[in-house]
Amino acid sequence: MRAVARSRTAKRGAYTPSTELAKDVLSGRPIAIARMISRAEDGRAEAASALAELYLQGGRAHIVGITGVPGAGKSTLVSALIRTYADEGHKVGVIAVDPSSPFSGGAILGDRVRMSDAAAAGSAFVRSMATRGHLGGLARSTLQAVDVLDAAGYSPIIIETVGVGQDEVEVVAAAHTIVVLSAPGLGDDIQAIKAGILEIADIHAVSKCDKPEASATVSALQGMLALGGSSAGSEWKPPVLPVSSVSGERIGDLRRAIGEHWAHLRRSGELAVRQRNICRTRILGTAKQLFQNKFQQKPEALEPYVRAVTERRMDPSVAARALLGWEEDPWTT
Repeated sequence: MRAVARSRTAKRGAYTPSTELAKDVLSGRPIAIARMISRAEDGRAEAASALAELYLQGGRAHIVGITGVPGAGKSTLVSALIRTYADEGHKVGVIAVDPSSPFSGGAILGDRVRMSDAAAAGSAFVRSMATRGHLGGLARSTLQAVDVLDAAGYSPIIIETVGVGQDEVEVVAAAHTIVVLSAPGLGDDIQAIKAGILEIADIHAVSKCDKPEASATVSALQGMLALGGSSAGSEWKPPVLPVSSVSGERIGDLRRAIGEHWAHLRRSGELAVRQRNICRTRILGTAKQLFQNKFQQKPEALEPYVRAVTERRMDPSVAARALLGWEEDPWTT
């Protein structure tokens, strides 16, 4: 009996190969999805081939980015959208990117706590991910997590970004539809949108529409859009929608606008253009990450170049090309 008990315990605690785990992901098993995302976050080499296969099995999901400055109410809005999509029978995936904990390096789980009630019915999968120091509003493994949810049959997949203001434009390289959320009465919010986020929005939403300041924020955004704030090369005109995530007022309007934008992308051919841009950015980003990882793992290989550049015997561009194995003259190529 003891031998049997030990055998069962060992089996229960055994590591499931990622190739086997991927089969359960394709079957939509939440535990397998959670484990595969964890392996993507950890950067496990053993999971690389399984993640690659899951990418090949996806490509059907509508990916929606929710961004905006801190305090705008992004998490509350996502919770309201989860309920709306669930009521329509959709299987919703959510990746909520949080600032890294200064102690553990993990995500600060406020987003997951706020969304847990909305996901309790089982029609949504919510995952918080830590940025782990990565700038731009997304975690390094965010897109791999999206791949896992896509392969598992979730659509839409909502990415809620950190909320870092004008630098948070990396979501463009991850989502098909970008919703920028503003809060009424925040002058800095409008300034941040002026500085960088205005151009990336497919839909503008203004939270807390029951506040008197909301109409002024809506008017300000409409005025800026009238001056040419929409995306270049697109026939889509970004709407500005006041919403209340708490009462649910006009959340249906936002849901319809998201669906209309998705239909527009497919009908106009812009979806293919966006998909190519996403893929191009992913390839370049992965190449950069692999390059950095190589020399982080073997810092001694970098030191001769660091010394040469420090001593002004070599300039940084020549050193970088040497690391890449490029022999061409950097100033003529």
